[in-house]
Amino acid sequence: MDYKDYYKILGVEKTASAADIKKAFRKLAVKHHPDKNPGDKKAEEKFKEINEANEVLSDGEKRKKYNELGENWKYYQQNGGDTGNFDKSKWGNTGQQFGGGFNQGEDDSAFSDFFESIFGERRTTNSRPRPKQSRSNRRGEDLRAEMEISLEDAYQGGSKQITLDGQKINLKLKPGLRDGQVLRMKGKGNEGYNGGENGDLLITIMVGEHPRFKRKANDLYFDNEIDVYTAILGGKAPIATMDKTIQMNIPAGTDSDKTFRLKGMGMPLYENPETRGDAFVRVVLKTPKNLSAKEIELFNQLADFKKQPL
Repeated sequence: MDYKDYYKILGVEKTASAADIKKAFRKLAVKHHPDKNPGDKKAEEKFKEINEANEVLSDGEKRKKYNELGENWKYYQQNGGDTGNFDKSKWGNTGQQFGGGFNQGEDDSAFSDFFESIFGERRTTNSRPRPKQSRSNRRGEDLRAEMEISLEDAYQGGSKQITLDGQKINLKLKPGLRDGQVLRMKGKGNEGYNGGENGDLLITIMVGEHPRFKRKANDLYFDNEIDVYTAILGGKAPIATMDKTIQMNIPAGTDSDKTFRLKGMGMPLYENPETRGDAFVRVVLKTPKNLSAKEIELFNQLADFKKQPL
């Protein structure tokens, strides 16, 4: 069994952050996705290899175990050992159940012997092993696809249509979808062999960047201009949130860059869409332009007044 260098596969350093790993995975996944390389077996294998590397390096516990394994593997090899005789039983964990992650519940065939030997065989989410299938009756392979949606789509939910191998598939989106989240459509994968059940379709959601709103977990951050008069004197200012405009109280003497918290006006929680995160609005003072002669005169009077000794 050959050792797999997951860091090399994703093209990142061993010290790479979770964000670096995510960025590298997304870039490679787009490049080698089977839909963009129809009939290309090398691209398909590369795509599986990328997913396997991401499965390990994006999970803190798996990554820690893999790093420990790698150091011991390297030491054994450098000291004249044959990696073919490496004691994998010390590191293997056959039968371990995983929850979550990119490839939750996939067939074992989606992972290499190296992965299965170290992290154990895959289990279904209800903890029961899949029944073994004979060669004459096999489950169809899972298919993978990607879908890019806007932040508005992630906020509101709704339905989208994707085309896979000429087949149009309607996908219902729940509010609160996260970037990188994988949706499973049961039975929409490859057909089973000789009466075996169909595989599933696994759709990775890519949430696009928004020009105004920045998402952090379930909170939203954005800027909103207010006029200088309201900032000085106080009053109500219109604030455009993701789905509506509200009138927010601005205290007198508010400085530019002051941030206000709008409770419950962030992203819906995917598991509980009725609950929302918060929104954080940073007010930016809008300098008045195209002033009338009277306005300029009043500003000059105010400037002269400020110059007078108290």
